[in-house]
Amino acid sequence: MRGSVRTELAITGQPPAERADAARNRRKILDAAAGLVAERGPEAITMNAVAQAAGIGVGTVYRRFGDVAQLLFALLDDRERQFQEGFLSGPAPLGPDGRPAERLRAFLHALADHVAEQQTTMLAAEAASPLARYTSGAYLTMHTHVSMLLRQVRPEADEAVLAHLLLAPFLPSLFRHLTAECGRSPEQIKAGIDQLMGLCAGELRGFCAE
Repeated sequence: MRGSVRTELAITGQPPAERADAARNRRKILDAAAGLVAERGPEAITMNAVAQAAGIGVGTVYRRFGDVAQLLFALLDDRERQFQEGFLSGPAPLGPDGRPAERLRAFLHALADHVAEQQTTMLAAEAASPLARYTSGAYLTMHTHVSMLLRQVRPEADEAVLAHLLLAPFLPSLFRHLTAECGRSPEQIKAGIDQLMGLCAGELRGFCAE
């Protein structure tokens, strides 16, 4: 709903308060999944394989994470929290003290680096459940953040749609295609985003003119 975007958001991805035994099981499951990814790649992640590696019943794994996609997204939480801390409370130009146009550019550049670092696990999560991305806490936080900045840069725009469109180039499968198959580096992708948005010297032009 337009007009409902908050000025800043809380960092998402924080696990809810839970009993000590539940927290231990959650940690065992995530550690086991991380070990499988490190040893054999994210394609090795199945609920049965994780349960066996963790020494926990597969029913417990399903109750905690639901499916492989949710488990893979949970593996990204720690890195996601660090990324969110940067754009929600870090220094300018990425953090709150930066100008809106500069913050938007800095955010998209930081997102390119973030996806480059995590793309293997992100790609596996996308393959397991393509639409899960759009309902995950991480994506909703990014979308609300970009919407907020767009409202400050161009109040008359449909910021919700524009935010989705600005985040679309960072779909893990597209990012992998650009880097692995097209031979583009994250720096070249950042330059392409700048050109696409008409960015020049940190100022938005064209559809995002201040």
